[in-house]
Amino acid sequence: MKHFINRRENVVTEALDGLLETTPLGRLARLDTYPDIKVILRAGWDKAKVAVISGGGAGHEPSHAGFVGEGMLTAAVSGEIFASPSVDAVLTGIRAVTGTPGCLLIVKNYTGDRLNFGLAAEKARAEGFQVEMVIVGDDIALPDIAQPRGVAGTLFVHKIAGYLAGRGESLEKVAAAAAAVARDIVSLGVSLTSCSIPGRAHEERLGAGEGELGLGIHGEPGAERIPLQEVEHIVALMGERLMPILSPDADHALLINNLGAVPPLEMNLIAHAVLKSAIADRVTLVLGPAPLMTALNMNGFSLSLLKLDAAKEKALIAPVEPNCWVAPVRRHSIEIVKASASATARAEAPASRNAQRETLLTAICNHLISLEAELNRLDARAGDGDTGSTVAAGARSLLSALHDMPLDDMAALLAAIGSKLATSMGGSSGVLLSIFFTAASKKTEDGGGLAEALLAGLDRMSFYGGARMGDRTMIDALEPALNALAAGDLIKTARAAREGAEHTKSMTKAKAGRAVYVSERDLEGSADPGSVAVAEVFELVARMA
Repeated sequence: MKHFINRRENVVTEALDGLLETTPLGRLARLDTYPDIKVILRAGWDKAKVAVISGGGAGHEPSHAGFVGEGMLTAAVSGEIFASPSVDAVLTGIRAVTGTPGCLLIVKNYTGDRLNFGLAAEKARAEGFQVEMVIVGDDIALPDIAQPRGVAGTLFVHKIAGYLAGRGESLEKVAAAAAAVARDIVSLGVSLTSCSIPGRAHEERLGAGEGELGLGIHGEPGAERIPLQEVEHIVALMGERLMPILSPDADHALLINNLGAVPPLEMNLIAHAVLKSAIADRVTLVLGPAPLMTALNMNGFSLSLLKLDAAKEKALIAPVEPNCWVAPVRRHSIEIVKASASATARAEAPASRNAQRETLLTAICNHLISLEAELNRLDARAGDGDTGSTVAAGARSLLSALHDMPLDDMAALLAAIGSKLATSMGGSSGVLLSIFFTAASKKTEDGGGLAEALLAGLDRMSFYGGARMGDRTMIDALEPALNALAAGDLIKTARAAREGAEHTKSMTKAKAGRAVYVSERDLEGSADPGSVAVAEVFELVARMA
């Protein structure tokens, strides 16, 4: 795996300094004990209230230093990546922020953290400090083990303990509340990959078609491997493990945590899947989706649920200073606003039947859908790898609308196809094809034949899109095909389209479309995916004629 680092031994200290440099001045500071002791603390802390300290190995960012600030942690003690901080580091952190009111240590349930924070607590007590420690073991992945792991649910404890400490509550009350919160949390994670540590060789243990349920936040093996499947099925499986443990008559807060490498698009999709699953019936407050306690670049997510009461809810929704925290939202339905139709919109033609055209359009759409993976592969050489998906989306939308289309009215049919593609195909492709079919419809209305109408559509598409023959676009297949179609020979039409598509393999410099940004080396020998789609359509039409 590749990483953006300088020297491996400086990764953690440089990352912490980056956090400090990008946080508003006056909020955070660090002790002058680098590199062996890494403590981030609130700037200007006066020790007048209970201090709340957490920490552990690095690699879980923004945990833990990202949650230092008013309303949450007073200090965070960091070890190296996935390595607990030393006893001396924790003790130094305690000394730095603890006054007469004392301090609370919040520790995830891992042996190294328990031992190092625990011994530091004992030494601090021997020095006269009041210290309490709460251990969080919220992971339910391995129900039979005596010491469940502490994972993202720990953040609920940070938030509520920080809230109470900020109000000036006693150490006894803050510690008791934190321990009660820790007992009311359940968490479960799932991932499609393990994680890679910067500067170390990485070997992925999961196969291409596998995921892992219940793996730890250090990449430890999970409870079981599961087949790669739709996210709603993965969420349902997680729900089967979580639901029996939840209090049946209680409301819960749900934290949807990105374990590091899931794109925001997919995290929002995951949130939607969770909030329409059986879990949602138990949820009142939602936090995330967001990367809150990560495992470096693990491509996974976790769900944490906290049993709520009025006091916990009040503490969770209270505002805090750290920017990394996400404010909870109350679970709600989606608000939908009706779109207004244009007063000048053309009236849609009524649906009509034409068996021959329906058969042809159905075959074309199904064939384009079957080409999705291959067109994406071709596009990945020159773009963002989505041409196949875009074309397939348009084809699926046409298939679903065929029975409502004016199949027996060519001008109206071309207009309907243009209108449908404008809304169902993303990016520039949908707009260009909509222009093509809309202009062709107008030419048909004016008395032109099909070939003449399609050439008129091509003219308008080329005018607005700016592409010409030789620019390495779909036009390189479409223009020669339509010129051949005007002569009435479908075999020559299909051959012209294929020859045009093949010719794009030798065009190593694109002049239009996203491929203009791609190097000649990456384009060499690869056909333009749009031109390939055009050739496939004309070849299919020729075979069916």
